[in-house]
Amino acid sequence: MKTLICTQPGTLEYKTAGKPVLTKGHAVIKIKRIGICGTDLHAFEGTQPYFQYPRILGHELAGELIEFDDAPGFTKGEQVTFIPYFNCGTCVACRSGKPNCCVSLKVCGVHIDGGMAEYLSVPSYSLVHGEGLSYDELALIEPLAIGAHGVARAAIKKGEFVLVIGAGPIGLGTIEFAKIEGAAVIVMDVNEARMQFCKQKLKVAHTINALEPDVYEQLKAITNGDMPTVVIDATGNQKAINNAFQYLAHGGRFVLIGLQKGEISFSHPEFHKREATLMSSRNATRQDFEHVIACMKNGLVDPKTYITHRVNFDEVKRDFESWLKPETGVIKAMVSMG
Repeated sequence: MKTLICTQPGTLEYKTAGKPVLTKGHAVIKIKRIGICGTDLHAFEGTQPYFQYPRILGHELAGELIEFDDAPGFTKGEQVTFIPYFNCGTCVACRSGKPNCCVSLKVCGVHIDGGMAEYLSVPSYSLVHGEGLSYDELALIEPLAIGAHGVARAAIKKGEFVLVIGAGPIGLGTIEFAKIEGAAVIVMDVNEARMQFCKQKLKVAHTINALEPDVYEQLKAITNGDMPTVVIDATGNQKAINNAFQYLAHGGRFVLIGLQKGEISFSHPEFHKREATLMSSRNATRQDFEHVIACMKNGLVDPKTYITHRVNFDEVKRDFESWLKPETGVIKAMVSMG
């Protein structure tokens, strides 16, 4: 089978490999769609933590279930996706219902080879039914679940002002699910085209360019002097994360979905006097996947809104680097396989 490997930062190579053989407790999927996400782009740049080369990228996946072992309720030929965070099931996190942050977690396409290949073997426990959704929709469940998980971590109350920093694909999903919870969402980014997308497609009332000199004053005016009670970072940018502490209301919650390699730095007195809460949000759970699927089926989220670029698998190497450039206007590139 044909695969695409990131051999080192900035380099992708097509190679051939043997088709995976069915093993106990696993399933083999014929890949049909691959969504390109920030993790893939950061790996290509060389800025992704927890990463080693060479690696087959890809974890936003959908395909046809070819064969399986120990997957009751599934049928051959079914359209499926899967939860790409493979957990041990026995560590302290798994025992407490947090398989998304398992001590020995293996994320498909990060710690182990992913789905930029014609076929992929995955643990049967990770399979997710297609529920009548299209391959495009199924490939978008995982990135939307990342945002849904961050929103769940924030425990948003109806009417709260929620500042989402970063209007990339993960940020957009976060915005959607914050709105579903009844939040008054404010979006901050440096990309005017992305912020226009938020206004037009997601009906966001307030956007702020992070480079403007009066960001704090704008937030204060929008929130009637209170500042946002929830701040969610979806940039993974060190400067953006560190700056955002000043935007948090007293008693507020700051959730980090974005991930970067450096250290967080903030004023302890300023954080302390707010009695603020700082949380990370890693990956997503099956409950998040189910929530996303239900929202798709009920028309609360239209995942196809996000797809701005489409390519065939043979064209990925040619186009991949261009997706890093803001002028390309990529929100979500979707790869078709076969």
